[in-house]
Amino acid sequence: MDEIYKKYSRIVYNYLHSLTKNIEISEELTQETFYKAIKEIKNFRNECNISVWLCQIAKNLWINYIKKENKAKVMYFDENIENSLIEDSINAQNEIIELYKQIHRLDEKTKEVIYFRILGGLTFKEIGEIFDKSEEWARITFYRGKIKLKEELRDD
Repeated sequence: MDEIYKKYSRIVYNYLHSLTKNIEISEELTQETFYKAIKEIKNFRNECNISVWLCQIAKNLWINYIKKENKAKVMYFDENIENSLIEDSINAQNEIIELYKQIHRLDEKTKEVIYFRILGGLTFKEIGEIFDKSEEWARITFYRGKIKLKEELRDD
């Protein structure tokens, strides 16, 4: 597992940092990711690259973290916040949710390339390595996915 950590911890950390925008939280979730991976390694079936599997674990941990944070925020909600700020926040969140819905509708490889590129901050070369494909393949897959997303969002 040490070799796996050395090889993939940077990818997992970068992916989490792009989601959290917070160094401490990213570091904590990276550690939790590898802890959970150690516990769940028996369930890894080699159906995907191990880095994809690790990032999926990281994403699930991040989602759980966000859910816990949102519950805490609701408990301490300041009722003096103006309604317009709340509405703006809700509208922005709805737009982000709609984008994620559209990304989720893409085929699996395109979806993962987009997540690795946008959320993970990985280069096309790194993405190509994850999929055992070329840098050009990653670039084209990302570009085609981006075009499809623009079309879908424009239609909605």
